[in-house]
Amino acid sequence: MIANLTFGRTGHSSKRTIFGAAALGNVSQADADRTLEVLLKYGVNHIDTAASYGESELRIGPWMAAHRKDFFLATKTGERTYRKAKDEFHRSLERLRVDSVDLIQMHYLVDPKEWEVAMGPGGALEALIEAREQKLVRYIGVTGHDLTVAQMHLRSLQRYDLDSVLLPYNYVLSQNAAYMADFNKLFALCQERNIAVQTIKSLARGPWGDKPHTHATWYQPLTDQKEIDAAVNFVLSKPGIFLNTTGDITVLPKVLDAADRFDAETAEANAGKAVAELELEPLFLH
Repeated sequence: MIANLTFGRTGHSSKRTIFGAAALGNVSQADADRTLEVLLKYGVNHIDTAASYGESELRIGPWMAAHRKDFFLATKTGERTYRKAKDEFHRSLERLRVDSVDLIQMHYLVDPKEWEVAMGPGGALEALIEAREQKLVRYIGVTGHDLTVAQMHLRSLQRYDLDSVLLPYNYVLSQNAAYMADFNKLFALCQERNIAVQTIKSLARGPWGDKPHTHATWYQPLTDQKEIDAAVNFVLSKPGIFLNTTGDITVLPKVLDAADRFDAETAEANAGKAVAELELEPLFLH
């Protein structure tokens, strides 16, 4: 059984594997509906989507009439100004067919200039705070990629007491001393403030390079079950973090199967060794 973990100060008992709904960005409604059945089979009760994930919000919308109560529902806005973020958020509510969501996140907030706009007067944060005051959302978070993401999340938490953060974490990144110093500093602060920490890119093998793109992810994912087991075990072996599943519906069942079989007592000792044997490459170079 996939373990539960309280999603920070929200009090929601989420499965440690959160459904990364970027996987629904370019699929049919029928394929999306079959994916819902996979989520229900494994008891996944937390969906993470975004306005920029193609058709993802539209694919989730039809589920909500019958299943809204079954999921902690999160989306994101990539807009940086108050007006554009407000408009995009309301469009997300329409696409998701809901009156409110549980979490709205400022998406990929890493660039310093964009950060100043989003977190400053007339910025996106003001729109999200307003939405919370209007009870259209309960919690506010921030997400990002790149090697500077943890530094920027720390900066965001200095500016505003956010409820969640999302950033990459996998074996390759764990070998980057500078990245992990920032990651661990951020993680410690989040533990202190009871802020949820979500992680992405657990299954990244590396960039596509010249290889044909065989999956929906922007990076080459691990696809062999044993390799996926090793990668999932590595991430879940770090207590207190969530693993957001990879953005491809064909890989999803393997991720959830690995998480379903995860045993903290045995995985903690072996996770690093098993994943170190895989041929993995860095995704982020700066």
